Amino acid sequence: MRSSIWKKAILTAALGILLTAAGCGNRERGPKEADNGKETESLQETKKREEETMSSITITIGEQQFVAGLSDTEAAREFAARLPLTLSMSELNGNEKYYYFDESLPSDAKRPDQIREGDLMLYGSDCLVLFYETFSTSYRYTPIGQISDPQGLKEALGNGQAEVSFAVQQ
Repeated sequence: MRSSIWKKAILTAALGILLTAAGCGNRERGPKEADNGKETESLQETKKREEETMSSITITIGEQQFVAGLSDTEAAREFAARLPLTLSMSELNGNEKYYYFDESLPSDAKRPDQIREGDLMLYGSDCLVLFYETFSTSYRYTPIGQISDPQGLKEALGNGQAEVSFAVQQ
């Protein structure tokens, strides 16, 4: 877990240095060169790739892997900081798997109206829920993430308890 935090800190510092250097470089050139945008596009692409890497997780169930984008919430960031994790998730209502953490995550629950297959949510402040069916709801959740292609998720999770591993995508 500590190496994950260090990696994030190093990536953030490196990105800061790159952005600072790019800004200084544009000031030293003439106005026509600075306006060409090539260097800025390259830095934006690098930043986007780094953000995508840091904001995606891999969910492994048996031999199947799913990629989920993380939500822009404190709960999602805290969850990612705890990874990698393998959890024994229990069945509930024929549409979700859940796991109660010993320690709470920050929560900012909202009513989504509809749960989508592949939603990863926090119920309360300590219950991680992975939904494998789409349905309407009146409950409140804090978004953690969403699987980009949930095809086969229900079959992978099966009936009863399921071992589910979560890791920051490399």
